[in-house]
Amino acid sequence: MSKFHYAFKVKDINSTRKFYVDILGCEEGRSTDSWIDFNFFENQLSAHVSDNFPKLDYCGKVDGINVPIPHFGCLLEIDEFKRIQKKLEEEKIEFVVKPQKRYAGKTGEQFTMFVFDFSGNPLEFKAFTNSNEVFSV
Repeated sequence: MSKFHYAFKVKDINSTRKFYVDILGCEEGRSTDSWIDFNFFENQLSAHVSDNFPKLDYCGKVDGINVPIPHFGCLLEIDEFKRIQKKLEEEKIEFVVKPQKRYAGKTGEQFTMFVFDFSGNPLEFKAFTNSNEVFSV
């Protein structure tokens, strides 16, 4: 499977490192005083310091829930999803969308949760009950 690279804005390196390394458990890659790379579940994130953050739009409506757009995240196995959920709860990270099962009993059934990183970037974590249904309609 191909990996992705995503570059995004953050407020500072220290709080970004705390969130992605200390809380999520991502491995840190290269960094300078203005950017830092992470192994984000086998994908490359590149966080760049900025003071220009656009306003979020909650225009995404999925299964009756408004979600922030844009957002990014990852697809996990259920046990890893639960491990990250537990870590986020232990760290008292506020959920934008609390951990829940979406599309219960339907094609594409999945666990999902949304949080903000310490720069206000929304992240979604998902775990499909059946990983073969990621792109099913």
